[in-house]
Amino acid sequence: MLTSWFWSGDTMRSRCVSDIVLSGMVDVPVPPARLLADWEREISSRMVLEPGDVEPMPLARARTRWPDYTRCVQAVSEWTCALGLPGVLASSDVALMACRGARYHHDGAQYGGAAFCNLFLSEDRGLDVHFPSSGHRIPLSRGTVLIFDTGQPHGVIRRGSSGFDLADFAPDQDCVQIFLTWELPIEDAHVGHALKVAFDVAPSTSAQLNDEEVRLNGERVVVCPDSGRWCRVD
Repeated sequence: MLTSWFWSGDTMRSRCVSDIVLSGMVDVPVPPARLLADWEREISSRMVLEPGDVEPMPLARARTRWPDYTRCVQAVSEWTCALGLPGVLASSDVALMACRGARYHHDGAQYGGAAFCNLFLSEDRGLDVHFPSSGHRIPLSRGTVLIFDTGQPHGVIRRGSSGFDLADFAPDQDCVQIFLTWELPIEDAHVGHALKVAFDVAPSTSAQLNDEEVRLNGERVVVCPDSGRWCRVD
């Protein structure tokens, strides 16, 4: 059993970590050439995006070169509404991100109070997002959209591979994925229901913690960045 502890205002709460991954495809247009060129310059000259890294991109600047940004947001909003999540996207923080693959990790230590909703904007590069604990493996291409629990281990790996391998992301490989990500509040009744999250599952431990974290069967664990397996903290 995976348990996430997260701050709810000034109170530390506990919850189960959902193994549900909601995925689909939405119709979003190809980003304009000017914007694609700006993203390429940003990645090649203004930031260090090593294999396995996930880094933020400047969203405000991108929106000035992106006439279809609103259309992209609307497509995801309609998809989330169809899943029974009305209005949740409009009230959630959004960021623009880039990854050159992604080592396996979870985000429950920083975003335990959220679920992620991701819209991928790049073409198919032969990559999948993989959730090793649940077995979900979803091909990434333009229009792929996901909602998942931040405490669930995940990585972006080469299609057909069984784990993250640096050799799959050599400098001469075109393997960067750009995506929008929203932080959906896990305490929102619609979000919690969609992911079947149970709250306050370990209240006695909550009173002892000062930082957000994820535990497996009550033990502190970390995610192996290559395999995605949970490893006990010594």
